[in-house]
Amino acid sequence: MPRVLVIGSANMDFTVAVPRLPAEGQTVTGGTFYVSHGGKGANQAVAARRLGGEVRFVGCVGQDSQGDQVVDQLTAEGIPADGVIRTGAATGVALIMVDAAGRNQIAVASGANLQLLPELARMHASLMTWARVLLLQLEIPIQTVQWALATAREHGVLSILNPAPAQPLPHTLLSLVDCLTPNINEAEALTGIPVTAPDSASQAAQRLLAQGVRRVIVTLGSQGVLYCDGKSALHFPAFPVETVDTTGAGDAFNGALAVGLAAGGAWEEAVPLANAAAALTCTRRGAQTSFPRRADVEAFMRQLKRPE
Repeated sequence: MPRVLVIGSANMDFTVAVPRLPAEGQTVTGGTFYVSHGGKGANQAVAARRLGGEVRFVGCVGQDSQGDQVVDQLTAEGIPADGVIRTGAATGVALIMVDAAGRNQIAVASGANLQLLPELARMHASLMTWARVLLLQLEIPIQTVQWALATAREHGVLSILNPAPAQPLPHTLLSLVDCLTPNINEAEALTGIPVTAPDSASQAAQRLLAQGVRRVIVTLGSQGVLYCDGKSALHFPAFPVETVDTTGAGDAFNGALAVGLAAGGAWEEAVPLANAAAALTCTRRGAQTSFPRRADVEAFMRQLKRPE
């Protein structure tokens, strides 16, 4: 099985689906509420597992009932919980609003996720010799991200960094990244280039490549995905779906990308797989609850390839 190591965050998500997102100072009524599992790290681990990966997860949760729920959920998905470190801080939570068009607003209380410092992550450093792909995000301390990238480079493990949520990243960190996967907003935050279409995404990607990143994949929502490696730039159109909720789509993309590459697939094969997983995620509400299984993604891709 494709071996994927995810180091990152784990949260509980509290979501309200509303007719429209509120403006500043405005209250919107008539919503529905539900609780689900989230955190970009745990999300991407679950997404990778459902796509057929053998997944190990390293992260921190609290010694509270919500931490128990995170552990139970990972175990139920077939992800060993021995990489989950229990700390004195509360388990992270996310407050999410989703409108009728699937657009969302998210606020996060990081809690235990900020306790995942390098000295704790090193407790599981042996997993670097097991993994084929390392998958990271930015909801844990940046020094841990840098340590993980450097360790992956030492062991010849392919690294994917999803730079979310957006924040400035030093050249010393970017130069350790094998594949950077920003969305439109993150690409603009990292480069200062407004990204609105594949052309401007290519300009932003070139700037990131100049800072030492080996490959850049910019996710453009309904405009698809742009892949750049300094030698070529490939645009992959989005798969058409009826969007219900975009929460978790980026996590589904990254988890599926990691599995495709860990399985030995070429970039030209892994990116469409990730694109399809993200598209199917948008057709359901929630984060982890919306992630598709491998059979569903393959059936979806076959259906789209059928002649009219």
